[in-house]
Amino acid sequence: MKFASQRFAILGAGRSGLGAARLARMHGADVTVFDEGDKAKQVEDFKCVLGQAARDLVVKPGDFDLVIISPGLDEHWPLPKKFTDAGTPLVGETEFAFNLTDMPMVAITGTNGKSTCTELIATLFNGCGMKSVPCGNHGMSLSEVVASAVRYDVLALEISSFQLETIKNFRAKANLWLNFAPDHLDRYPNMAAYFAAKARIFENATSDDVAIVRAGETVATGKADRWTFSAYGAEAGYTYSAGKFYHGGQEIGSAAGLKLRGKHNMENVLAALMTGRVFGLQYSSMLRAMESYEPPRHRCELVRTLNDREYINDSKATNLHALEACLKSQERPIVLIAGGKDKELDYTPLRAELNGQVRAMVLIGEIAPQLEQTFGDLLPCQRAADMADAVRLATAASQAGDAIILSPGTSSFDMYTGYAQRGDVFHTAVDELK
Repeated sequence: MKFASQRFAILGAGRSGLGAARLARMHGADVTVFDEGDKAKQVEDFKCVLGQAARDLVVKPGDFDLVIISPGLDEHWPLPKKFTDAGTPLVGETEFAFNLTDMPMVAITGTNGKSTCTELIATLFNGCGMKSVPCGNHGMSLSEVVASAVRYDVLALEISSFQLETIKNFRAKANLWLNFAPDHLDRYPNMAAYFAAKARIFENATSDDVAIVRAGETVATGKADRWTFSAYGAEAGYTYSAGKFYHGGQEIGSAAGLKLRGKHNMENVLAALMTGRVFGLQYSSMLRAMESYEPPRHRCELVRTLNDREYINDSKATNLHALEACLKSQERPIVLIAGGKDKELDYTPLRAELNGQVRAMVLIGEIAPQLEQTFGDLLPCQRAADMADAVRLATAASQAGDAIILSPGTSSFDMYTGYAQRGDVFHTAVDELK
């Protein structure tokens, strides 16, 4: 066996760590799992060092042949450093699994939208007759997939900056950079460090590989062939406009059969189409395959189309940034249902985002009076007694061709147990319309 008689330390008793532990043991390694968490428990039949015992651990040179780190841990934190200071080679879980498989991969990174795009790509491949699975930072870890011994034609691998920090050989046939925005400052000293970690996705790319990048992004893509996309009018090789997808200015298909809504999701579709082209798939087949994709609940979720009005559940928009993103992504005129718990937020910046696209607002929850005062001079505003009343009022205020959207911009705890219940109640109210 590849690792017979070798002693491996696995850092982290979560899904990634345990996947790596199983994979290492399959190849003959003597495995010990370490986790500093006080709630960590003995896992399966692995030797484990947990809680205070892990924090008190002393590692001497020669104790272990390799240490495999889960992506949630920083290699510079105290526990990993005990091993590396003793001279133990360190490898990340994703890199470890990558080195033990020859299955083709698509790698997807970005600050936002990774999971949706990863699921969409796996759906596309499966629908076109190529066995695939979403994995990596979403769903099964790469180690779990490789350890399962199931053979896939191509893996749709969501890969985070945490996983990219520790790569050495990792590369994929298609590498997707969806976007970049401030995040993870609890992990990185500054945005430059976060950006540099994500940009490693292209580090080992060759001229035979493809970099699929959102237009306007400044990331360098090395030797890879760079393909660009945009749904917002930027110059790009692949574009979306008014319900149609284009490549080099030529129409390649329609969004009419898709359940996804919003320009941000159309960019996910563009990225998926481009990925399929890397593997020789046809646009018509890919779009047909993606018609079966069900978007995540409560995130720009199309609930129903009735009398040429789309009812969209974006209950997960619990802050102003999410609400603004929803409004920018829409192509139809909007009747907006907003409001909820008063978190003492300043909603005045939202005035500039309405841009005439929002024709009316229906207001719910504690913050309804404040929202009426903030926006009442710009457009018609009505307060609703409950969600069913909000849906009725919004429907009455709408016209054919409109989108009626629940995108509250705040949390739900004044009326509901959480955004999911709020979205479910909206869903029920829409389903009951005649």
